[in-house]
Amino acid sequence: MRHPLQLTSDPEVLSAFRPPPSALLTDSFGRRHNNLRISVTDRCNLRCTYCMPEDVTFLERSELLTFEEIAQFVRVAASLGVNKVRLTGGEPLMRKGLHKLVQMLVPIPGITDIGLTTNGLLLAEQAAELFDAGLRRLNVSLDTLDPGRFRELSRRDGLDRVLAGLDAAKKVGFGPIKVNAVAIRGFAEHDVVPLARYCRENGFELRFIEYMPIGAELWERNKVFFAQEILDLIGRDVCSLNPTKSDPTAPAVDYEYSDGNGRVGVIASVSRPFCEQCNRLRLTADGKVRNCLFALNEADAKSLLRSGNSPDTALAEMIRRSVWEKWAGHDFNTAQFVKPNRTMHSIGG
Repeated sequence: MRHPLQLTSDPEVLSAFRPPPSALLTDSFGRRHNNLRISVTDRCNLRCTYCMPEDVTFLERSELLTFEEIAQFVRVAASLGVNKVRLTGGEPLMRKGLHKLVQMLVPIPGITDIGLTTNGLLLAEQAAELFDAGLRRLNVSLDTLDPGRFRELSRRDGLDRVLAGLDAAKKVGFGPIKVNAVAIRGFAEHDVVPLARYCRENGFELRFIEYMPIGAELWERNKVFFAQEILDLIGRDVCSLNPTKSDPTAPAVDYEYSDGNGRVGVIASVSRPFCEQCNRLRLTADGKVRNCLFALNEADAKSLLRSGNSPDTALAEMIRRSVWEKWAGHDFNTAQFVKPNRTMHSIGG
């Protein structure tokens, strides 16, 4: 169901949905938002079929927010109740000196949790300096352990580098390290069990994500490998699973192996949408605020950050309004769904 504000620009209608005066980020459905995902670049060294096109024009460096601008945005968001930040891309490790941004974010009052989502190709070289900067939580994207299927999905080689990055991060001391796998029919049937065994053996938490309509290619619902199919495969061929108490605002539903050796999560965006509990907002690499991964509207934070007029108050109002205008859910299980004109790599994973 689309939120009324997404369908009108009538000032009288907009004024009826003015956010209440509050320091907290709450939308018109009562959902409190404390989780900010920040894309630091749209560049990537892979071309995953479910994320981005093979031929793509990337943003000029001048179009990206600087680290100082990102830190300023985070300080304002933290004053509104945001306490969790996740750095994404594109591939965030392609942004030169990323550890310097981590150093700037760690001491911001109110920020208690900083994570990073990466494809892992550059992780072995950067793990130590990121850890020293204060980063502790990592999500590494890895859809398969088969080199041929890795290349088919990512349109590049590099599986060995991802595995080396995971090994380096583990040795440095990161924890928890989560492995994210997109479940696409035709691939997941072969890869669910090997990935589950690999993560159990290495102490990683495995998360499967149902294939969503956010890439460059035409999305076909019949290619979704559903959460229950994943759980059935693991329970049959690896170890039985027991549900565990999960954070209701987290996208993943977690399960523990019955022998106590590890956990598995499923992010069932298609078969079990979690929009009613969503607590996330996004900042794109070019400085746009998005209140949903599938949002059709954006707010321009970069223009405020570069206005030179002490924009914190205006930024706070922009963030509050963006969250207040959030719709009820993404609708991609209905005929009403409209695919965003941005693909995942330019929104932020």
